[in-house]
Amino acid sequence: MRKAIKICPYVNAAIAVSLSLYLFLVPAAILIWDLRDPGLRDGQIPRCALRWHRSLSPKYEKWARQRVVSGRAGRLTTGNIAGTEWPLFGSVFYLWATEALQEAAQENPSLCLTPPNRYARSAIEAAAALVADPNHAGWVKQYWGPGYLEKENLFYRMLLISALTSYQKLSGDTKYEALLRGQVESLAKELDESPYGLLDDYPGQCYPIDIVPAIAAIRRADAVLGTDHSAFVARAIRGFQDGRLDRHTGLPAYLVDSKTGRAQDSARGVGLSFMLTWAAPLWPQTARDWYAEYERQFWQEGTWLAGFREYPRDVEVGWLALNDVDAGPVIGGYGVAASAFGIGAARVMGRTDQAYRLAAEGLVASWPLPDGTLLTPRILSNLSDAPYLGEAATLFALTRRAVEPLQGDAGMRPPAAAYVGLALLLVLGSYEIAASLRTLSRRADPRWYVPWPRIQGAAWAVLLMGATVAWFVLGGLLAVVLLLAAVILPWRRRTSTIGTRIETKSTREASEGEGPCGP
Repeated sequence: MRKAIKICPYVNAAIAVSLSLYLFLVPAAILIWDLRDPGLRDGQIPRCALRWHRSLSPKYEKWARQRVVSGRAGRLTTGNIAGTEWPLFGSVFYLWATEALQEAAQENPSLCLTPPNRYARSAIEAAAALVADPNHAGWVKQYWGPGYLEKENLFYRMLLISALTSYQKLSGDTKYEALLRGQVESLAKELDESPYGLLDDYPGQCYPIDIVPAIAAIRRADAVLGTDHSAFVARAIRGFQDGRLDRHTGLPAYLVDSKTGRAQDSARGVGLSFMLTWAAPLWPQTARDWYAEYERQFWQEGTWLAGFREYPRDVEVGWLALNDVDAGPVIGGYGVAASAFGIGAARVMGRTDQAYRLAAEGLVASWPLPDGTLLTPRILSNLSDAPYLGEAATLFALTRRAVEPLQGDAGMRPPAAAYVGLALLLVLGSYEIAASLRTLSRRADPRWYVPWPRIQGAAWAVLLMGATVAWFVLGGLLAVVLLLAAVILPWRRRTSTIGTRIETKSTREASEGEGPCGP
């Protein structure tokens, strides 16, 4: 272990410099490049979306296939929302984003040499198979029983229709067409025949946030099935009128009673942002009216931040509020999920000014790594059941295309928070590199020694080997964590007498080559 202790300052310095580049300086350079992308300002697909999609696709394929084979979904209970809903939602986000990128590549082949439906073919197959897997319907079977595909259960059926539509459009394969056609026709009929154009997600729980994309999914499926549900779509607006609206804001309520047609909750940012992403192609004028009110009552902008609130401006929620698992935290009134989905809503509605400010904040907050990983969305996802949900949702928001004419000041600068985030990455990266080099220059200082050098040397070597194995077998995040643990070893202790080394066996060994290790 003496040799390990002797070389560790140099190895640790090299690791610290590499990690500083990987985690801080290169991401800062990536962000500076991406924030200048005209696609963030003109409603087109930004180049970072294609880059991230290429990186995510093989990882998503591997995870989705392993998830289906494991059978884990069938063992989860309805109380585990992240484990039951998120794997399907993440897969649908991935397929929606892939479909948008494919359409953009068909319009402009210069965007990528190989179109998404070719380089991501296996991931498309795996994502669709996960959504269609009956085992992944285990939690809704607990709610609705064996007839879970025949009655209400709107959220799950919306995801199923959306995934199978995207799959058939991207692959041209009709193997799911019978299931898709049956779900489209039965869900449209059930919604049309319901008293108020509403159906429950779960017994006694009706969320308009899911009904609008369900209607959009039925309409989108017409393109692959050759059907026409335009008349149904026109009638479906009744689900978002009269008592279904929040009386305080005049906007669709977050929760309603499907049996009485009465709002049971106020309008909320997370619901409005996601609904507006789909409403514009269905009911253009209604979507314009909703967005105007949404902006008037929920948009909040200052020097440091800009975004959508989770609740209207006249509702005080404090500096930090933790809502349900879907809405995420509310910070200074800003809704995290409301603003994230708001990127897509603003892009669809042609509001390039708001879309750019939201996207700039989102890009910096996502912390893109050189290998294409979006670090913050990955950390905030469910690492055991839906590790790529955050990245897929980010791609979904950034790949929405403008439906309304572009408007707003496209030359607007990012909020100050984006510059602060960039500055932090640059400062932290530069500091860590400087500290590592300074540590090497001071390694011969006789006032410090390494206690228990054999034990610390062995621990350092084990952590280093573990990081190497993790990088190739378990993934990069665990490898980075192990490397960070390795570079703090071996730790040193200061001698009790300044300028005089206590000649013990351990200090004599230290004087033969050990010095300060780690930054």
